[in-house]
Amino acid sequence: MRLLILGFAWLMVGIGIIGIFLPVLPTTPFMILAAALFARSSPRFEQWLLDHPRFGQPLIDWRREGAISQKAKIASVSLMTLSYGIVIFFGPPQLWLKLVIGLILIACAAFILTRPAPGRPQ
Repeated sequence: MRLLILGFAWLMVGIGIIGIFLPVLPTTPFMILAAALFARSSPRFEQWLLDHPRFGQPLIDWRREGAISQKAKIASVSLMTLSYGIVIFFGPPQLWLKLVIGLILIACAAFILTRPAPGRPQ
């Protein structure tokens, strides 16, 4: 079971890395999930991820406070807006599907924007 969880954690890291280059695929949720899976399968890899210069601090902020930095909020919502623009102009022709995608993105943006900033009292 430990190896299965470890393999799934590495899959999440891989998807998260792909998300760096694709605006429609978020990175952070996959890294949060990877850290949680590493915590159950490999403390060494969990520590590696928490010590990572790019991913470590956002993961620590999320674990301690459920916090997202202002920079990450702006990047996330901006990329969601860009992605939705792509859906509107190049996506499926069905209006209902475009509306559903828009509602999902609005819900995700609302969640992100309502998270506290790191180090700020809630």
